[in-house]
Amino acid sequence: MATVHPSAIVDPAAELAASASVGPYAVIGPGVQVGEGTAIGAHCIIEGPCRIGRDNRIHAHAALGGAPQDMKYGGEATALHIGDRNTIREFCTFNRGTVQDAGVTRVGNDNWIMAYVHIAHDVQLGDHVILANNATLAGHVHIGDWVIIGGLTGVHQFCKVGAHAMTGFQSHVAQDIPPYMMTNGNPLAVHGFNGEGLRRRGFSRERIGLVKQMHRLLYREGLTLERAREELAALQGTVPGGDADVQLLLDFLAASTRGIVR
Repeated sequence: MATVHPSAIVDPAAELAASASVGPYAVIGPGVQVGEGTAIGAHCIIEGPCRIGRDNRIHAHAALGGAPQDMKYGGEATALHIGDRNTIREFCTFNRGTVQDAGVTRVGNDNWIMAYVHIAHDVQLGDHVILANNATLAGHVHIGDWVIIGGLTGVHQFCKVGAHAMTGFQSHVAQDIPPYMMTNGNPLAVHGFNGEGLRRRGFSRERIGLVKQMHRLLYREGLTLERAREELAALQGTVPGGDADVQLLLDFLAASTRGIVR
């Protein structure tokens, strides 16, 4: 049996793994599934449908799985899915999806999500992401793996942030941020690429040099976007192990719907 504080309220229709725990005054609603080793802190409210994986640490007063803050929402059966080994700090709010999108808000694995973060309906959050205090992701936002979003940053609905990108404190994200890029400000601007982050993740010197070259083609050569994409494609085959890095950027540019920060 899961460890549940006597003051907590757990609906009989919720499913808690044997090694899960629920802290004082928490409320767990029907349709909530909690995996092995996940700890839910005091005063948390978790509504279903909501699936939470293994070994998550959910701190006090988080509100997860609430109805989407979307005026079109009419009570449809949508969901929130949270993966494994995430840290979710105090007063975070994650909403379920809407039928206008995939119907599921997804949070991946191994994410570090600080206090007061809001994840709106239909957000797709990757793995190893850091969301600093008070970061706000509007509806339909997609965040790639290893992204860092600075504190008090707002990300406009439907925006995409590519893998390994980073935003500074209090950034205003209203367009897509390509993979690897470092951005800051309001209006938002690119101020280089995330070389230190790539080094920490084991990228070779040659691959980091390739990313530096991609940044130069996209932001320093005065090329049109179409011409920059042609030059980026020509980099394939030039660095051992680098083709996937080039393809990641090319695929992101092809999929951008709001235009990229440039």
